[in-house]
Amino acid sequence: MHIGVFMFDGAEELDFVGPWEVLQSWALRWPDDGVSVFTIAPSLDPVTCAKGMRVIPDYSWDDTPHLDVLVYPGGQGTRSHLGDDRHRSFVLNASESGTLMTSVCTGSLVYADAGLLDGRPATTHWGSLETLASLSPTIEVRPDDRFVDTGDVITAAGVSAGIDMALHLVSRLHSPERAREVRRYIQYDPEPPV
Repeated sequence: MHIGVFMFDGAEELDFVGPWEVLQSWALRWPDDGVSVFTIAPSLDPVTCAKGMRVIPDYSWDDTPHLDVLVYPGGQGTRSHLGDDRHRSFVLNASESGTLMTSVCTGSLVYADAGLLDGRPATTHWGSLETLASLSPTIEVRPDDRFVDTGDVITAAGVSAGIDMALHLVSRLHSPERAREVRRYIQYDPEPPV
């Protein structure tokens, strides 16, 4: 199973690092499950994320293996993807090839821009809920959901919600037991101090 985490300039770090931690922990700790997790970007050039982290992608759009799952993070960098035919084509081609499309935060705006969320419930970062609704009047915006699974598309709310969505992916693609094992392994048991 190939899981690609999309990278781009301005991506919010925890939007992709949170799911990466969950999914790569699954892949490395339970190798017999046959999971491969890697990063992809339009090119192999280093990506500078929202808070300054620099990442070198594993694959470019031109050499990416077939994707079973795509994780599209959010961040200010998604704004330039809206209305961009290259990003629309990338998203639509992945969806049409049977890829399970997942997003974190404003990654869902890119999916909405490509028409993937028409007539579906979806969520995004609380600060972008109105923008999500403006991209298609048929989207049922879910402001209170951490993530929304509609079968072939899963959208997650902002930042840390991507961890919850990734654990849901492990449960869905393998089992609730494996998801609990991964959660315990990464010691994810949120109890905010404030």
